[in-house]
Amino acid sequence: MKASVKTLDDKASGEIELDDAVFGRPVRSDILARVVHWQLAKRQAGTHKAKGISDISGTTKKPFAQKGRGGARHGSLRSPQFRGGAVIFGPVVRSHAYDMPKKVRKLGLVTALSAKQKDGKLVVLEDAKLGEAKTKALAGRLKKLGLASALIIDGPELDQNFARAAQNIPGIDVLPQQGANVYDILRRDVLVLTRDAVKHLEARLK
Repeated sequence: MKASVKTLDDKASGEIELDDAVFGRPVRSDILARVVHWQLAKRQAGTHKAKGISDISGTTKKPFAQKGRGGARHGSLRSPQFRGGAVIFGPVVRSHAYDMPKKVRKLGLVTALSAKQKDGKLVVLEDAKLGEAKTKALAGRLKKLGLASALIIDGPELDQNFARAAQNIPGIDVLPQQGANVYDILRRDVLVLTRDAVKHLEARLK
């Protein structure tokens, strides 16, 4: 399929052929959900912790006699039924990450690219370069392009002036092609690819 190419100044810059194997696949919402959940699980710090009975400081003395009181038997005031006691099966420090097959990860990225293309939310730029790192100048150009919430993906090397200028613009993210991922693509309204990004993504995902 063909897509029109624009410059940062919102001028036409020819067309580009998009590979159907990367940008024309059926949209699988189940695959997208799987990959997003996997990404977010990997991001979790896993530093939450509740105290078990071995973590509670306190006496080990039996609180009262085993029999003769007519009540329940207890062996420790650190037990969970007492105030200040332990938590049963509480969270512990751990990793929430789990494995995801490479084929599913690849299919998720291809599906995300295809979904943006199908929804008309894919923009192809000639390049993403600036002469100087001026946020105001870049913000004006992006506004002219109608980009308020966008992920901009360039080739393997980002233009440092462009990346710095985009840092302070709300709703705009910039990534190199090797950092392209399903979560960041879906969390922004529009996906913007440079010619270089299209070439590298097609080579990587075909």
